[in-house]
Amino acid sequence: MFVERRPPSLETSSLLQERPPSYHSTDDVNSLASPTYSEREPDPTPVNQFSKADKCWILAGLWSGVLLGAFDGTVVATLLTPIGSEFNASNQSSYIGTSYLLSVCCFTPLYGRLADILGRKGAMLLALSLFGSGTIFCGMAQSMNALIAARAVAGMGGGGVMTVSSITVTDFIPLYEHSYQSSEKTHTYLAALFSKGNNEDYTKAWRICLGGPLGGWVNDTFGWRSAFYMQAPVLLFSFVLVATKVNITLPDAVQNQTLSEKLRRIDYLGSLTLVGTVGCLLLGFSLKSTEEMRWSDPIIVGLFSASVIFAFLFVWVEKFWAPYPVMPLRLITQRTPLAVSLSNLLTSMSAFSMLYNAPLYFAAVRLNSAAVAGLHLLPHSVAISTGSVFAGWIMRRTGKLYTLTLVSSFMTIVASTLASCWNENSSAFHLWIDLIPQGFGMASFITSTLIAMIAGVLKEDMAVATGITYLFRTTGQVLGVSLSGAILQAVLLQKLKERITGAGAAELIYDIRHTAEIIPLLSAEHRKAAVESYGDALRVVFICQAAISGLGFLACLPIQESALSGPRPEEQRNDEGENGERD
Repeated sequence: MFVERRPPSLETSSLLQERPPSYHSTDDVNSLASPTYSEREPDPTPVNQFSKADKCWILAGLWSGVLLGAFDGTVVATLLTPIGSEFNASNQSSYIGTSYLLSVCCFTPLYGRLADILGRKGAMLLALSLFGSGTIFCGMAQSMNALIAARAVAGMGGGGVMTVSSITVTDFIPLYEHSYQSSEKTHTYLAALFSKGNNEDYTKAWRICLGGPLGGWVNDTFGWRSAFYMQAPVLLFSFVLVATKVNITLPDAVQNQTLSEKLRRIDYLGSLTLVGTVGCLLLGFSLKSTEEMRWSDPIIVGLFSASVIFAFLFVWVEKFWAPYPVMPLRLITQRTPLAVSLSNLLTSMSAFSMLYNAPLYFAAVRLNSAAVAGLHLLPHSVAISTGSVFAGWIMRRTGKLYTLTLVSSFMTIVASTLASCWNENSSAFHLWIDLIPQGFGMASFITSTLIAMIAGVLKEDMAVATGITYLFRTTGQVLGVSLSGAILQAVLLQKLKERITGAGAAELIYDIRHTAEIIPLLSAEHRKAAVESYGDALRVVFICQAAISGLGFLACLPIQESALSGPRPEEQRNDEGENGERD
C-alpha cells in the first residue's frame, strides 16, 4: 500500500508553483517534519549574484565537465569490442561499464554533502580530478583488470560532476522564480540538462551524436587509447574555469558549522551497505556467466547471500540509524516518488543494455568495423538530443506530463522489440532507425519523471528527492550493463557449444568469446557458427530488454498528474498585448 505524506491539496496543485527563490541547501532536505509553505518565513535574498558574463563562464566550466562525462560513456560503449579483443578478454568487457557505473552509483549520494563540506568549487574540483585521472589511467592501462580499476576511479568523479553541477546551478539560478514563465523555462532547461548529463545520463546534440561514430573512428585511426587521451583538453578547460569562476558563497547556517558537524551528515554506513547490496549481486551474476561457475558454487551462493544481508542492513540503517539517510524511506513510501524511482530503475536497465549491446551486434553479427558500429548509434543519439527538448516543450505547451511519460516509456518497449527481430534478412533501413524510439523515449521519459518527482514532494525534500531519482537511475544502469552481459555470455557459451564440436572446439570457443574481432578471420563454417551464436545471444538480451521496459511502463502508471501553473504562451502573449494597449 502506498503511503501519502503530503497535503491533500498538493495532488491537484500546479506542477511548477510560484514559489519564492531559495537557496537549495543539501543539509536541511532530510528533516522529518517541515512546515507548510504558508507557515514558513520568506526566504532570504540570494547571496550569489553574478554578472551575465560570469554566469556564462561558470556554466561553461560546469557543463563542459557534465557533457564530457556523457560523451565519455557513449565513446566507451563503442570501444568495448576492440578493447576486449586487445586484452583477449571480450567476456569481461561488460565489467568496463559496470565498474564505472557502480562507482557512480556509490559516490553520487556523497557529493551532496561534500558540496557543503568542501564548498561547491572544492567538491567540483575533486570530482573533476578523479574523473580526469581515471580517464587518463584508462588510456595507460596494460591489462583488462587495470582498465576496469581505472574506470572505477573515473566513476568516483563522474557521479560528482553531475551532482555538484546541478547543485551549483541552482545556487544562482533558482528553480522557481516569481514569474511563471521564467520559472518554467529555468526548470525545463535544468531538467533537460539533467537528462543530458546522465546518459549519456542523455542529451546535448553535438556531444552524443559524435560520441559513437567518433569513438569508432578514433579506434580505427589512432587506437582506442586515444579516445581517452583526447578528453584531457576539455577536462583542463573545465578545471580552470571552475577553479577561477565558481565562487559560490554558502549561507551562514552552513559555513558556521564545524567540520565534524558537516562530516556527521554523510551517511557512510548507508552508502557502504548500498555498495554491498548492488556489488555482491552484480558480481555473483557476472562470475556465473564469465567464469562458468555453477549456481551451487559456494562463491556464487555466498555473494547472493551477502547481497540479501546487505539489503536488509541498508533498510535498517536508513530507517533507524542514519540521521541524514542517503535514501529516506519516508519519501520512497509515497506514491509518486516510489513510482518514479522504480520506473527509472527499470527503464535505465533497458536503456544501458541497449547502449552497450547494440554496437556489439553490428561488430560481432554484421562484422562491421568499430567506426561503422558506432555510426549506427547516430540516429539513436539524435533522438536522445531531441527527446528531452521535446518533453520540455510539450509540458510547457500542454501543462501535462502523465500521458507524455506513458508514451515515452512505451517507445522504449517498441525499440527493444524491433531490435529483437533483427536477423540476416533485416534491411539496412531497419538497422538504422529501429533504435530511434529508444533514444527519444528514454530522453523524454527521464525529463518528465524528474519533474514529476520534484512536483510530488515538498520543497524541503526537492534536493534529496532528485538525488533518489539519480540513485535509482544509476543503479539501473549498473544492473542493465552487468545483467545483460551475464545473459549474453551464458547464451553465447551454450550456442557455441552446440554449433562447434570436435578437436580444438574448447579453445576456439574460448577465443570467440574473448576476442570478437577474430570472427572475420575464421573459416566459413566457424565464422557462420560464431555469427549465429552472437545473434541468438543478443536476441535473448533484446527480448529481456523489452520485458524490463514493459515492467517499467507498469511501474510509471501510479505517477500522479499535475498541471503546469500560469498562462500558456499564447495566453501570456495576449495578456502582454492587452497590457500594452492599456498602458
